[in-house]
This record gives sequence, structure tokens and C-alpha cells, in this order.
Amino acid sequence: MLRGLATVSFWAADLAAAKDWYTDFLGVEPYFERPGYAEFRIGDYQHELGLIDARFAPPGARETPGGAIVYWHVDDVADTVGALLARGAREYQPVTDRGHGFVTASVTDPFGNILGVMSNPHYVEVLALT
Repeated sequence: MLRGLATVSFWAADLAAAKDWYTDFLGVEPYFERPGYAEFRIGDYQHELGLIDARFAPPGARETPGGAIVYWHVDDVADTVGALLARGAREYQPVTDRGHGFVTASVTDPFGNILGVMSNPHYVEVLALT
């Protein structure tokens, strides 16, 4: 059974540039680094976002955005998307009101990864229980 988000990993051909970009956006330095890898702990539950040098990607890995989109909860989707676009991200999916308080959007970071953001009332409910 899935128990929770452990680590989301993004590939980057220019790991140093990706580390700088995410440090600027997140407002925190990676808490763990080793050659070819940098990892951030972010958010209310300190979920992990790992950046991996693309030369370690498995054979046949896609070089274009695709696959599943992981959505990170944010308080204001439009503001967050604006901040990402201002840093050079490109819109992948526009801000979309899904109803009942759910709002989603996604961008492609400058390194080709899809970053989803979402306002999710269930997340807020669970956070209130802790």
C-alpha cells in the first residue's frame, strides 16, 4: 500500500543550474548533496525533491516532458505559477478550477521536468489534524 510521498526525482542535464533554479524558487538550499545529486526537503511534511544528473537516467528515458504529474499543494496557484514563469518555466497546463476548491496547473521547468501545483482542500484538512 502506498503510504505517502517519499521523494520526487527530476533529471537535469545541467545539475548545477537546476540546483540554483530550485534554490531560488524554493528559498532553501538542498539539505543533502553528493556528486550527481541534490535533495531538498520542502513543505509542511518535509517531502523530498531530488535533482539527479541526467547522465544517470535509465536507458530510454524520455527527453521530453511526459508521464505522471505530481502536484505539490500551494496556497495560491496563480501566484505560484507566476513566480515559476518569471523564473523561466513554461506553461504546461494552465491554471484550471476543478471545482469544490481544487485548482491545478503545471509548468515545465527549464530542465524539461513537469512541476504540478495545486490548491487542494483535502491537504488543508489533513494538515489541520496534525
